[in-house]
Amino acid sequence: MIFTLMENDLDVIESEMKMQTSTVLMIDISHSMILYGEDRITPAKKVAMALSELITTRYPKDTLDVIVFGDDAWKIEIKDLPYLQVGPYHTNTVAGLELAMDILRRRKNNNKQIFMITDGKPSCMKEGNEYYKNSFGLDRRIINRCLNLAIACRKSKIPITTFMVAEDPYLRSFVQEFTETNGGKAFYTSLKGLGEYIFEDYERNRKKKVR
Repeated sequence: MIFTLMENDLDVIESEMKMQTSTVLMIDISHSMILYGEDRITPAKKVAMALSELITTRYPKDTLDVIVFGDDAWKIEIKDLPYLQVGPYHTNTVAGLELAMDILRRRKNNNKQIFMITDGKPSCMKEGNEYYKNSFGLDRRIINRCLNLAIACRKSKIPITTFMVAEDPYLRSFVQEFTETNGGKAFYTSLKGLGEYIFEDYERNRKKKVR
């Protein structure tokens, strides 16, 4: 028996386009993002705007939420990114992660991920109505809270990709411990290559299905 297939007999299903992903991009706005004569916040803003353009045009069913974290963490709109300023803040990574997790819990997509752009160590967290701050070294009290959240994200199948725009060895040690705890990824990148790393990783995560 011979079967003849014509063009109209075939259906092409683009599975990648149908797979939906929810991403939260965390941007560090602590004071160190403009210290030592290096502007780190402007490239971070530009990357966030470009990532938003990529998602809305190529993957309109995906979601991107942008949050910033200094002493506290809050969500910002894409349209407000050009006006984002660094403040006289410490680095409350804990608050940023908690807000990112809260946002992703409300998303219905199976694929969820967190991208974090930072240049410094966690140096602040809130305990009740008070802030606990320590700018000197790696404070295990703060670090352990971050690691607990990394574990919670791993259990919720939320990988965290950290883009570290600083090269201090002791900061790298925190990022390495944090990444191993979460099972995510870390990139130690220059400001010039930041966008390329983020776009490549976003595409890679969509194709492999983050689950």
